[in-house]
Amino acid sequence: MSGHALAASIRRADANCAHVNEFLAEVSDEVRKIVPFDGGLWFGVDPTTLLAAPPARLDALDPTLCEVFWNNEFHQNDVLRFRDLARQLEPAGALRMATGDKPLRSPRFRELLRLQGYDDEARVIFRTGKTTWAAAAIYRGKGRPAFDANEVEILGSISQTVAAALRARTVPTSPSIRTVEALRAPGVLLVDSRGGLISANLHAKAWLRHIYGTDLDARLSASQLAQTFTTMSLLATHARAIAAGYDDGPARLRCRDHEGRWIVMHASCMDETDPDSQIAVVIEPAQSADIAPIIVEAYGLTPREREVLRGIARGLSTPEIAAALFLSSHTVRDYIKSVFEKTGVGSRGELTAKLFAEHYLDDFQASAVFV
Repeated sequence: MSGHALAASIRRADANCAHVNEFLAEVSDEVRKIVPFDGGLWFGVDPTTLLAAPPARLDALDPTLCEVFWNNEFHQNDVLRFRDLARQLEPAGALRMATGDKPLRSPRFRELLRLQGYDDEARVIFRTGKTTWAAAAIYRGKGRPAFDANEVEILGSISQTVAAALRARTVPTSPSIRTVEALRAPGVLLVDSRGGLISANLHAKAWLRHIYGTDLDARLSASQLAQTFTTMSLLATHARAIAAGYDDGPARLRCRDHEGRWIVMHASCMDETDPDSQIAVVIEPAQSADIAPIIVEAYGLTPREREVLRGIARGLSTPEIAAALFLSSHTVRDYIKSVFEKTGVGSRGELTAKLFAEHYLDDFQASAVFV
């Protein structure tokens, strides 16, 4: 099967899968047919921060090593880190190829792969244009051949196909998503430097029951927390990396819960100068300024269409938008028509409602969304 055939099978899976988790499983199965692997990790990302977010799929990986995995991403100078791949021309790579077939040069190989019996890893990020929507890592065990250049090329060839499908699933399909009353207040959790849960307020418990279906009445160990709340472990690790100066802030991501509500999670060390200090994780409803960039990306608007959309959001007339952008009114009308077609609306009022009113309408117009 060629890369083109694999992309076609992924498009068919997208058309036939109702839920994003089902689609991710189909992608994994289709890839395995042409690029065999023994274990894998597939996950969505926040397009702005590139932090992992639902959906996620783990296959033959030890979930208790979650902290080690993310510690490598943020604290180690390793090959093929996901955020490095997102900036590179080629969206895929393999660990043995990247290390000149000397995998022991990689901290990730020494501290993670070998512990789970794997001998090579291939990684790919899924992006449309310059925007990354998801990522994956697949593994081969000892005695199996290393990933070769042709297989890496095949993985890279489906990057845009998978990303386009996930981007389209970000577009809202329900009329209006509102947070239930019990989940309007922020939830706050306090974790230790190893990711172990110290305390959580009542609102945090409500949020986590709603998102993960887990009751926090009993104290959880660090390994249990990592298994149940991969996102919590990721945020805590990123917060420590920021405090240690390995990365820039904030440790923050946006994602949707299982009912489609947009939420924001962010974390910070209680002592910003001490990466080993306790970490506060906050969960709260997303505001329109939080999610409008993702929604705009999901509709695939061009940079000029985004500038026109900004003018519409500010209530400017067509001539006013034209003057601000040094375009003719006729050209602006063409851009507005294109925006309407991409978003499936027929008027400015519909457009504003679809992009903003349906997503926790607040003072979006004053926020710096289009960057």
